[in-house]
Amino acid sequence: MTMDAFFIFAAEYLYLVSVVILGVYFFLQPRDSWKRRALFAIPAGLFALVLGLLANHLYFDPRPFVVGHFTPLVPHAPDNGFPSDHALLVSAIAMIGTLWNRRLGIALWVLAILVAIGRVYVGVRHVLDVAGSIVISAVAVLLTYAAYKHLWHTAIA
Repeated sequence: MTMDAFFIFAAEYLYLVSVVILGVYFFLQPRDSWKRRALFAIPAGLFALVLGLLANHLYFDPRPFVVGHFTPLVPHAPDNGFPSDHALLVSAIAMIGTLWNRRLGIALWVLAILVAIGRVYVGVRHVLDVAGSIVISAVAVLLTYAAYKHLWHTAIA
């Protein structure tokens, strides 16, 4: 596999591995923890999405292939590049996984970083786009975690 092929895979499809890993981890946990975990993870993910949509309307960053006048390795619309949806999703998953289990979190962060690097490598995102996504996700998940602990006085794990 060439480096281009690896990063195309990372940019386009590796996020699915994160989704599967977190889903499998969730279902391998005791059934009595499912509700508690879902009541944290779903709002955290939705909050990250909402913050990402808000950021998209507040800041415009043309895609690298638009400003650099080149053809990216994967086709993409020449719209706003900030923030990166792929990086937003995988970093939210990684942050949730980290709060559930540190070892799980490490594996998910490795995948998140590979997706972020892949999005930059293939020419559809700037570093700022993926870094912003990571920050937005982390803030959303941590604020949701704080609210969850405050409202229900319990841990999520």
